[in-house]
Amino acid sequence: MSVSVEYLDKYYGSQSVLKNVSFAIKGAGITGFLGPNGAGKSTMMKILAGVISPSSGIAKVNGMDVLQYPEEIKRIIGYLPEHNPLYLDMYVQEYLYMTASIYKVSHKKQAVSQAIEMTGLVPECRKKIGNLSKGYRQRVGLAQNLLHNPDVLILDEPTTGLDPNQIVDIRNLIKEMGKEKTVMLSSHIMQEVEAICDNIIIINQGEIVVDETTASLKISDKVTEIEFLEDADADVFKEAAFVEKADMTESGGFLVKSFDNKDIRAELFNWAVENKMTIITMRQKEHRLEDVFRLITKQK
Repeated sequence: MSVSVEYLDKYYGSQSVLKNVSFAIKGAGITGFLGPNGAGKSTMMKILAGVISPSSGIAKVNGMDVLQYPEEIKRIIGYLPEHNPLYLDMYVQEYLYMTASIYKVSHKKQAVSQAIEMTGLVPECRKKIGNLSKGYRQRVGLAQNLLHNPDVLILDEPTTGLDPNQIVDIRNLIKEMGKEKTVMLSSHIMQEVEAICDNIIIINQGEIVVDETTASLKISDKVTEIEFLEDADADVFKEAAFVEKADMTESGGFLVKSFDNKDIRAELFNWAVENKMTIITMRQKEHRLEDVFRLITKQK
Protein backbone atom coordinates (compact mmCIF):
# COMPACT_ATOMS: atom_id res chain seq x y z
CA MET A 1 0.00 0.00 0.00
CA SER A 2 1.64 3.20 -1.12
CA VAL A 3 1.28 6.50 -2.93
CA SER A 4 4.26 8.28 -4.45
CA VAL A 5 4.72 11.40 -6.55
CA GLU A 6 7.97 12.47 -8.23
CA TYR A 7 8.70 15.89 -9.73
CA LEU A 8 5.09 16.35 -10.82
CA ASP A 9 3.81 19.47 -12.60
CA LYS A 10 0.32 20.39 -13.70
CA TYR A 11 -0.60 23.28 -15.99
CA TYR A 12 -3.95 24.56 -17.14
CA GLY A 13 -2.89 26.52 -20.20
CA SER A 14 -0.18 28.86 -18.97
CA GLN A 15 -1.30 28.62 -15.32
CA SER A 16 0.89 26.45 -13.11
CA VAL A 17 -1.19 24.58 -10.51
CA LEU A 18 1.36 22.03 -9.25
CA LYS A 19 5.09 22.76 -9.29
CA ASN A 20 7.70 20.01 -9.03
CA VAL A 21 5.71 18.12 -6.40
CA SER A 22 7.28 15.08 -4.74
CA PHE A 23 6.16 13.05 -1.72
CA ALA A 24 5.66 9.45 -0.63
CA ILE A 25 3.09 7.76 1.60
CA LYS A 26 3.89 4.19 2.58
CA GLY A 27 1.89 1.54 4.39
CA ALA A 28 -1.27 1.79 6.42
CA GLY A 29 -2.07 5.08 8.11
CA ILE A 30 -3.75 8.41 7.54
CA THR A 31 -2.05 11.35 5.87
CA GLY A 32 -3.62 14.79 5.96
CA PHE A 33 -3.15 16.69 2.70
CA LEU A 34 -3.65 20.34 3.61
CA GLY A 35 -3.44 23.71 1.94
CA PRO A 36 -5.33 26.97 1.39
CA ASN A 37 -8.07 27.16 -1.21
CA GLY A 38 -6.52 27.02 -4.67
CA ALA A 39 -3.26 25.48 -3.43
CA GLY A 40 -3.60 22.38 -5.64
CA LYS A 41 -4.98 19.78 -3.21
CA SER A 42 -7.94 18.62 -5.28
CA THR A 43 -5.87 18.67 -8.47
CA MET A 44 -3.28 16.37 -6.87
CA MET A 45 -5.96 13.99 -5.65
CA LYS A 46 -7.62 13.89 -9.07
CA ILE A 47 -4.29 12.96 -10.65
CA LEU A 48 -3.75 10.11 -8.18
CA ALA A 49 -7.29 8.88 -8.81
CA GLY A 50 -6.74 8.93 -12.57
CA VAL A 51 -9.36 11.59 -13.21
CA ILE A 52 -6.89 13.98 -14.86
CA SER A 53 -3.32 13.60 -16.11
CA PRO A 54 -0.20 15.42 -14.92
CA SER A 55 1.61 17.71 -17.35
CA SER A 56 4.92 16.10 -16.37
CA GLY A 57 6.37 13.94 -13.64
CA ILE A 58 5.27 10.59 -12.23
CA ALA A 59 2.43 9.60 -9.88
CA LYS A 60 2.22 6.01 -8.65
CA VAL A 61 -0.20 4.00 -6.54
CA ASN A 62 1.14 0.69 -5.19
CA GLY A 63 4.10 1.12 -7.52
CA MET A 64 1.96 1.48 -10.66
CA ASP A 65 2.12 4.61 -12.81
CA VAL A 66 -1.33 6.22 -12.96
CA LEU A 67 -0.89 6.92 -16.69
CA GLN A 68 0.26 3.41 -17.62
CA TYR A 69 -2.14 1.39 -15.45
CA PRO A 70 -5.35 3.44 -15.08
CA GLU A 71 -7.77 0.49 -14.89
CA GLU A 72 -5.66 -1.48 -12.44
CA ILE A 73 -5.32 1.54 -10.17
CA LYS A 74 -9.05 2.25 -10.16
CA ARG A 75 -9.56 -1.27 -8.82
CA ILE A 76 -7.36 -0.66 -5.79
CA ILE A 77 -8.32 2.89 -4.80
CA GLY A 78 -11.43 4.54 -3.47
CA TYR A 79 -11.81 8.19 -4.42
CA LEU A 80 -14.33 10.54 -2.82
CA PRO A 81 -14.23 13.96 -4.53
CA GLU A 82 -15.16 17.15 -2.72
CA HIS A 83 -18.34 17.49 -4.77
CA ASN A 84 -19.59 13.93 -4.69
CA PRO A 85 -21.49 13.04 -7.91
CA LEU A 86 -24.44 10.71 -7.27
CA TYR A 87 -27.50 9.50 -9.19
CA LEU A 88 -30.18 11.31 -7.21
CA ASP A 89 -33.10 9.36 -8.70
CA MET A 90 -31.72 6.03 -7.53
CA TYR A 91 -32.34 4.43 -4.16
CA VAL A 92 -29.36 4.03 -1.85
CA GLN A 93 -29.24 0.23 -2.02
CA GLU A 94 -29.91 0.27 -5.76
CA TYR A 95 -27.04 2.69 -6.34
CA LEU A 96 -24.62 0.68 -4.21
CA TYR A 97 -25.54 -2.58 -5.96
CA MET A 98 -24.93 -0.88 -9.31
CA THR A 99 -21.54 0.39 -8.13
CA ALA A 100 -20.60 -3.05 -6.80
CA SER A 101 -21.43 -4.51 -10.21
CA ILE A 102 -19.22 -1.94 -11.95
CA TYR A 103 -16.36 -2.94 -9.66
CA LYS A 104 -17.22 -6.61 -10.29
CA VAL A 105 -17.43 -7.22 -6.56
CA SER A 106 -18.08 -10.82 -5.61
CA HIS A 107 -20.65 -11.37 -2.86
CA LYS A 108 -22.35 -8.06 -3.71
CA LYS A 109 -25.09 -8.45 -1.11
CA GLN A 110 -22.59 -8.89 1.70
CA ALA A 111 -20.39 -6.01 0.47
CA VAL A 112 -23.35 -3.61 0.17
CA SER A 113 -24.76 -4.54 3.59
CA GLN A 114 -21.36 -4.11 5.22
CA ALA A 115 -20.75 -0.72 3.58
CA ILE A 116 -24.22 0.50 4.61
CA GLU A 117 -23.64 -0.55 8.21
CA MET A 118 -20.11 0.87 8.41
CA THR A 119 -21.21 4.30 7.17
CA GLY A 120 -24.37 4.52 9.29
CA LEU A 121 -26.75 4.40 6.33
CA VAL A 122 -29.07 1.73 7.74
CA PRO A 123 -31.95 4.14 8.59
CA GLU A 124 -31.79 5.75 5.12
CA CYS A 125 -30.85 2.84 2.87
CA ARG A 126 -34.34 2.46 1.33
CA LYS A 127 -34.66 6.13 0.40
CA LYS A 128 -33.88 7.85 -2.87
CA ILE A 129 -30.51 9.58 -2.77
CA GLY A 130 -32.18 12.83 -3.85
CA ASN A 131 -34.24 12.79 -0.65
CA LEU A 132 -31.21 12.50 1.62
CA SER A 133 -29.54 15.35 3.50
CA LYS A 134 -26.12 16.50 2.36
CA GLY A 135 -24.51 14.59 5.21
CA TYR A 136 -26.16 11.31 4.27
CA ARG A 137 -25.26 11.82 0.61
CA GLN A 138 -21.67 12.10 1.79
CA ARG A 139 -22.08 8.80 3.58
CA VAL A 140 -23.34 7.21 0.35
CA GLY A 141 -20.15 8.38 -1.33
CA LEU A 142 -18.05 6.83 1.42
CA ALA A 143 -20.01 3.58 1.25
CA GLN A 144 -19.51 3.48 -2.51
CA ASN A 145 -15.75 3.65 -2.03
CA LEU A 146 -15.67 0.80 0.50
CA LEU A 147 -17.52 -1.76 -1.63
CA HIS A 148 -14.44 -3.13 -3.42
CA ASN A 149 -12.23 -3.04 -0.30
CA PRO A 150 -9.57 -0.75 -1.80
CA ASP A 151 -5.97 -0.64 -0.58
CA VAL A 152 -5.83 3.15 -0.90
CA LEU A 153 -8.50 5.72 -0.01
CA ILE A 154 -8.32 9.28 -1.34
CA LEU A 155 -10.86 11.46 0.47
CA ASP A 156 -11.34 15.11 -0.49
CA GLU A 157 -13.13 16.91 2.36
CA PRO A 158 -14.92 13.72 3.55
CA THR A 159 -16.84 15.39 6.42
CA THR A 160 -18.22 18.29 4.40
CA GLY A 161 -21.87 18.89 5.25
CA LEU A 162 -21.95 16.60 8.27
CA ASP A 163 -23.29 17.67 11.65
CA PRO A 164 -21.00 17.35 14.73
CA ASN A 165 -22.28 13.88 15.65
CA GLN A 166 -21.89 12.64 12.08
CA ILE A 167 -18.38 14.09 11.90
CA VAL A 168 -17.36 12.03 14.94
CA ASP A 169 -18.86 8.86 13.40
CA ILE A 170 -17.12 9.33 10.05
CA ARG A 171 -13.89 10.33 11.78
CA ASN A 172 -13.94 7.09 13.76
CA LEU A 173 -14.65 5.14 10.59
CA ILE A 174 -11.69 6.73 8.83
CA LYS A 175 -9.46 5.97 11.82
CA GLU A 176 -10.46 2.32 11.63
CA MET A 177 -9.80 2.21 7.89
CA GLY A 178 -6.40 3.78 8.46
CA LYS A 179 -5.33 0.74 10.48
CA GLU A 180 -5.36 -1.42 7.34
CA LYS A 181 -5.33 1.00 4.40
CA THR A 182 -3.37 3.95 3.08
CA VAL A 183 -5.69 6.91 3.59
CA MET A 184 -5.04 10.36 2.13
CA LEU A 185 -7.53 13.03 3.08
CA SER A 186 -7.91 16.76 2.75
CA SER A 187 -9.76 18.88 5.29
CA HIS A 188 -10.02 22.48 6.43
CA ILE A 189 -10.87 21.33 9.96
CA MET A 190 -7.51 21.39 11.72
CA GLN A 191 -8.85 19.72 14.87
CA GLU A 192 -10.05 16.84 12.74
CA VAL A 193 -6.64 16.44 11.11
CA GLU A 194 -4.86 16.54 14.48
CA ALA A 195 -7.25 13.92 15.84
CA ILE A 196 -6.90 11.28 13.12
CA CYS A 197 -3.83 11.90 10.93
CA ASP A 198 -0.46 10.25 11.45
CA ASN A 199 1.33 12.46 8.92
CA ILE A 200 0.79 15.92 7.44
CA ILE A 201 1.60 17.21 3.97
CA ILE A 202 0.97 20.91 3.39
CA ILE A 203 0.86 22.34 -0.11
CA ASN A 204 0.95 26.07 -0.78
CA GLN A 205 0.78 27.76 -4.16
CA GLY A 206 1.32 24.40 -5.85
CA GLU A 207 4.45 23.45 -3.88
CA ILE A 208 4.97 21.05 -0.98
CA VAL A 209 6.10 23.11 2.02
CA VAL A 210 5.69 20.52 4.81
CA ASP A 211 5.93 16.73 4.86
CA GLU A 212 6.21 15.56 8.46
CA THR A 213 4.55 13.50 11.16
CA THR A 214 1.70 15.15 13.01
CA ALA A 215 3.60 14.86 16.28
CA SER A 216 6.68 16.65 14.95
CA LEU A 217 4.60 19.59 13.76
CA LYS A 218 3.23 20.20 17.24
CA ILE A 219 6.60 21.55 18.36
CA SER A 220 6.66 22.88 21.88
CA ASP A 221 7.81 26.47 22.14
CA LYS A 222 9.00 25.69 25.69
CA VAL A 223 6.78 28.35 27.20
CA THR A 224 4.95 27.34 30.36
CA GLU A 225 1.56 28.80 31.15
CA ILE A 226 0.95 29.04 34.89
CA GLU A 227 -1.76 30.54 37.08
CA PHE A 228 -1.68 31.11 40.86
CA LEU A 229 -4.42 31.39 43.45
CA GLU A 230 -2.66 34.43 44.95
CA ASP A 231 -2.57 37.86 43.29
CA ALA A 232 0.82 38.52 41.76
CA ASP A 233 2.57 40.35 38.93
CA ALA A 234 5.46 39.36 36.67
CA ASP A 235 8.01 40.74 39.14
CA VAL A 236 7.34 37.74 41.37
CA PHE A 237 9.64 35.70 39.10
CA LYS A 238 12.65 38.04 39.46
CA GLU A 239 14.23 35.83 42.10
CA ALA A 240 13.72 32.66 40.06
CA ALA A 241 17.16 32.12 38.50
CA PHE A 242 15.88 29.69 35.85
CA VAL A 243 13.33 32.17 34.42
CA GLU A 244 14.42 34.36 31.52
CA LYS A 245 11.10 36.10 30.93
CA ALA A 246 7.59 36.18 32.38
CA ASP A 247 4.58 37.92 30.85
CA MET A 248 1.14 38.30 32.38
CA THR A 249 -1.79 37.05 30.29
CA GLU A 250 -5.19 38.72 29.99
CA SER A 251 -6.66 36.11 32.33
CA GLY A 252 -4.17 36.93 35.10
CA GLY A 253 -1.83 34.00 34.54
CA PHE A 254 1.74 34.06 33.28
CA LEU A 255 3.71 32.84 30.29
CA VAL A 256 7.12 31.83 31.59
CA LYS A 257 10.22 31.10 29.48
CA SER A 258 13.52 29.59 30.63
CA PHE A 259 17.01 30.68 29.58
CA ASP A 260 17.90 27.38 27.89
CA ASN A 261 14.47 26.78 26.32
CA LYS A 262 13.72 23.66 28.36
CA ASP A 263 10.69 22.28 30.19
CA ILE A 264 10.71 24.05 33.58
CA ARG A 265 7.45 22.77 35.05
CA ALA A 266 9.16 20.78 37.80
CA GLU A 267 11.32 23.78 38.75
CA LEU A 268 8.28 26.08 38.75
CA PHE A 269 6.43 23.68 41.02
CA ASN A 270 9.29 23.54 43.54
CA TRP A 271 9.74 27.32 43.34
CA ALA A 272 6.02 27.88 44.00
CA VAL A 273 6.11 25.60 47.06
CA GLU A 274 9.14 27.44 48.47
CA ASN A 275 7.46 30.81 47.93
CA LYS A 276 4.11 29.64 49.30
CA MET A 277 2.35 30.17 45.96
CA THR A 278 -0.62 27.95 45.13
CA ILE A 279 -0.67 26.72 41.53
CA ILE A 280 -4.15 26.50 39.99
CA THR A 281 -3.08 25.46 36.50
CA MET A 282 0.23 24.80 34.79
CA ARG A 283 0.87 23.48 31.29
CA GLN A 284 3.51 23.64 28.64
CA LYS A 285 2.12 25.40 25.61
CA GLU A 286 2.39 23.82 22.20
CA HIS A 287 1.82 25.10 18.72
CA ARG A 288 -1.53 23.95 17.40
CA LEU A 289 -1.65 22.61 13.86
CA GLU A 290 -3.79 25.61 12.94
CA ASP A 291 -1.02 27.95 14.12
CA VAL A 292 1.61 26.05 12.13
CA PHE A 293 -0.61 25.97 9.05
CA ARG A 294 -1.25 29.71 9.14
CA LEU A 295 2.41 30.51 9.75
CA ILE A 296 3.66 28.35 6.89
CA THR A 297 1.06 29.26 4.29
CA LYS A 298 1.39 32.99 4.97
CA GLN A 299 5.15 32.99 4.53
CA LYS A 300 5.03 32.68 0.76
